[in-house]
Amino acid sequence: MSGGSITAEPPAAAAPPPVREPGLLRRYAVAAAFLAPAIVLLGVWIVYPAIYTIVRSFYGQSGGDFVGIDNYKALFTTSTITTAIKNNAIWVGVVPATITAIGLIFAVLTEKVSWALAFKTAVFMPMAISLFAAGVIWRIMDRQEPGIGAVNAVIGSVHDAFVPAGPLSDALPSGTNETGSPQTGIVLKKPLQPGGVALLGLTGIPPDQVPKGARQAAQPKPASGGITGVVWRDFKPGGGVPGKVETGEVGLPKVTVVLHDSSGKKVGSTKTGDDGSFQFTGLDQGSYTAGVGKDTFRKPFGGVSWLGGKLITPSIIIAYIWVWAGFAMVVIGAGLAAIPRDTLEAARTDGASEWQVFRRVTVPLLAPVLSVVFITMVINVLKVFDIVLSVAPESSQAEANVIALAMWRVAFPQNDFGLGSAIAVFLFILVVPVLLLNIRRFRREV
Repeated sequence: MSGGSITAEPPAAAAPPPVREPGLLRRYAVAAAFLAPAIVLLGVWIVYPAIYTIVRSFYGQSGGDFVGIDNYKALFTTSTITTAIKNNAIWVGVVPATITAIGLIFAVLTEKVSWALAFKTAVFMPMAISLFAAGVIWRIMDRQEPGIGAVNAVIGSVHDAFVPAGPLSDALPSGTNETGSPQTGIVLKKPLQPGGVALLGLTGIPPDQVPKGARQAAQPKPASGGITGVVWRDFKPGGGVPGKVETGEVGLPKVTVVLHDSSGKKVGSTKTGDDGSFQFTGLDQGSYTAGVGKDTFRKPFGGVSWLGGKLITPSIIIAYIWVWAGFAMVVIGAGLAAIPRDTLEAARTDGASEWQVFRRVTVPLLAPVLSVVFITMVINVLKVFDIVLSVAPESSQAEANVIALAMWRVAFPQNDFGLGSAIAVFLFILVVPVLLLNIRRFRREV
């Protein structure tokens, strides 16, 4: 051979043996083996308790007697449970929409500030603690005493700036020459003429309520064409004469003294000095009545009873919104970040204001995210429990009652598992339509 060599090609490799497909029974057995733990757990912890609860709701408290639908009738005839249903209706009507709205506002505003990270951290931080712990925090903040409750302390600082407390909280007339009370003011019974002296002695004043700077009460001297006087603490340790200014008795400073003429018209007002003295000058001839104005006895701000029966439900709702506003802000903020910026810029280019862009572009594009937050909140408030238990004191838990709390209180402290099971089934029936709506929305998006 010339011009090259001939190379023999290797023999063709044999085809691999066919792989046998596992049988149908084997495939189902493998799938069942993987699903068995989850199925067992679901059956033990969800399916069996749900079926047993439904069956148990048709029996009485002891479980031995069949009562039919009597437990369900009791849902709408027992005052505590009807209160719980009404409160849950308030929760569903107020909380989901409010949280969604606040989350939307926060999400939009944080895109426009440089300190957005710090703001988001502060708003989302309540989500890091349990609802029970958040309830304990708000129970302390809502205390009625302004010295303890932070909410009333803030309100009190504003209140006292416009309506300051009087120098005296309580006082009584020291003798028979005065009449009246702290609610109406204390006045002299005997009218005065110009040149007269008004002695306004007060008693029933604890030592810690004597205004600072009080000095020995002055004995007033008559003044021509005017009325002089003194307001003093008519009390002397060891005894004394009522209605007489004595050594050891202090004047009451900063007390408002009001002067009225014979027709009852107010003609003057003044403040007492450190020794309790006061004076009205330039008076016309006639009869006048002097007295301590009721503003002197105005009590300091005592606080709003946030934990009382009338305001307990709004107080708990505010605490709940405080916790969940961060969740809504983060979820809506994620949806806002996914909106194409070209769409927003196009709307601004067409002349739309920021409000129009927000209302007609941003909100419609965020509708799926807003519905997620809203529906999630509806489900949560239907089964709200722990924050109500931790915020409401024992004295007002009946007014703050909700369905989940009523179920627990009836079933366990009262040991009425029949009625408790009926409440649980009723709560489940309320939640099911919301769950079906959520599932339908998920299928529509897929």
